[in-house]
Amino acid sequence: MDPFQQMNDWKNNMDQFFGEKFWDQFEGIIKPNIPQVNVYQTEHELLCIVNVPGLVKLEKIDIYVDYTTLELRGVIDIAHGGGTVVKEEILQGAFERSIALPFPVRSDKIKATYKHGLVYIQLHRLISDSSRKNRINVRLLEDE
Repeated sequence: MDPFQQMNDWKNNMDQFFGEKFWDQFEGIIKPNIPQVNVYQTEHELLCIVNVPGLVKLEKIDIYVDYTTLELRGVIDIAHGGGTVVKEEILQGAFERSIALPFPVRSDKIKATYKHGLVYIQLHRLISDSSRKNRINVRLLEDE
C-alpha cells in the first residue's frame, strides 16, 4: 500500500473524529507560515514588516489591503544551483498569506518599500466621517 495514501486515510479519520478545523490549530507548527510577518501598531498607524529574502523583481510580490485584511502573494526563490542540500532552513516557494489587521485602514494612504530582504508596509487608520470628534459649540443662555 502507498504510504502517502495511508497518511491521507489517517488524516481523513482524524478529520471525521475531531472535525475539519482540527488541523488549523497546528498549521504554524506543522507548516510554518511564510513569509514571516511582524505588525507594529501605534494609535493611528500600522507598520507591517514582511520577510521576503532574494526578491529581485518587485513585481513578484502582490500586496492587497482590504479594510481590515492584508493579503500577500508571491514567491520566495533563493536562486542557488549546484550541490546537494545538506541543511535547508530558509523557507521558500510560493506563498499566499492573509493577516487580520487590528483596525480598518485607509486604501488611499499606503506605502510599501523593500530593503535588505524586508518589505515595509505603512498603513493608516481609517477614521470615518461618522466617528470623527466634532467640537460642540456652547451657547450662553440668556435669562428670559
